[in-house]
Amino acid sequence: MKLIDSMMEQGNYLFQWRSYLPLAILPIAALEFGNCRWFSATFGTAIEDRWDLFCLFASVAGLCLRVLTIGFVPSSTSGRSTRRQRAVELNTTGMYSIVRHPLYVANFIVFLGFVLTLKSVVFVLFATSAYIVYYERIMLAEEGFLESAYGDEFRSWAAHTPTIIPRLHSWVRPKLTFSWRTALQREYHGVLLIGTVFFLSKLSEGLVLRQQSLQSWVEVERGYVILIALCATFYIGASYVRKRTNWLAVAGRGP
Repeated sequence: MKLIDSMMEQGNYLFQWRSYLPLAILPIAALEFGNCRWFSATFGTAIEDRWDLFCLFASVAGLCLRVLTIGFVPSSTSGRSTRRQRAVELNTTGMYSIVRHPLYVANFIVFLGFVLTLKSVVFVLFATSAYIVYYERIMLAEEGFLESAYGDEFRSWAAHTPTIIPRLHSWVRPKLTFSWRTALQREYHGVLLIGTVFFLSKLSEGLVLRQQSLQSWVEVERGYVILIALCATFYIGASYVRKRTNWLAVAGRGP
């Protein structure tokens, strides 16, 4: 078997587990967590708090990029399916006109915001390398599927569209209008994920590294308590609406 075929075969397998990469590196992240004391010792807690906010905004920016991508795509494309590749048509407009894998670029930005909270250059390099190795194979598998399904149409689009570094001047207006309901239906999980990660990160930082009591931590970090409360409320509300009503259903924009 050729190397490229082997990588594509691995990609088809990893495709089913692509949402779980952060879980695979959690043990290493936990080990590295205790080493991030150097940051506040060097720069002070005020700078550390600003850094954590920067990381939060980075992850939110990644989620916004996912929303901008998902809000324009038709049904049965760019979804969260983990069972099989699917694409009822080839996306070549909107975010897909400037980069071939906008959702994986967005995922990386979200992921990078998470790993930067550990303030470890070594861990960031490790996590980034793991992400590249993991998703490189998935992207190869996806492109192999699209090439087999769309042939010359895919090859023509791929020839002038970068893989992961956006080319902004190549922007082509999306075929469909933006649908907030479609974006909400597919992306409300991400809101809770981001809120939970940063809430737990700040909570662990306060209780473990700064040796604060839970009460004093809540008083100091009230913003993160409000953040997780809002994210959880949003998630519960969106989940209820999605499962109990048809309000988020948009013709031609299903999951």
